[in-house]
Amino acid sequence: MTLEKIISLLPYTTPFLFVDNLEHIDENGATGTYTYPADSYFYKGHFINHPITPGVILTETMAQIGLVCLGIFLMKDKIEETAEFPKMAMTSNQTDYFLPVYPGEKVKVISRKEYFRFGKLKCQVEMRNEQNELICKGTIAGMIAKKVRR
Repeated sequence: MTLEKIISLLPYTTPFLFVDNLEHIDENGATGTYTYPADSYFYKGHFINHPITPGVILTETMAQIGLVCLGIFLMKDKIEETAEFPKMAMTSNQTDYFLPVYPGEKVKVISRKEYFRFGKLKCQVEMRNEQNELICKGTIAGMIAKKVRR
């Protein structure tokens, strides 16, 4: 399965798709990037005259690249065999934040799988800016919720 195919199978669309590019993916983790458009809807109110990317959006970006893309890759044989898409739901998240992300900024997400069993995927995930400074890091887990036809 190609990196582009994995992105095409994500169950998101603009304005809630936070994956521009997957750089690498294997059974142990994923690396990808996203640039937050300066005109994104959430900058209008977060914060007045000083826009920064909300932490929940940073977490969602880490989950989409580091958890859902990896989950699709790990389930690729089943997806290709049955044409069924595993729908993932985040079950837990613990994230620490260190630096703000401003409009127009590009970030890189790196995840490392802790385990994948019984339909649950748990990863250590971090986000870095273009200067390779740590923006946030944490543990994110998700569960295969149900299978739906695509």
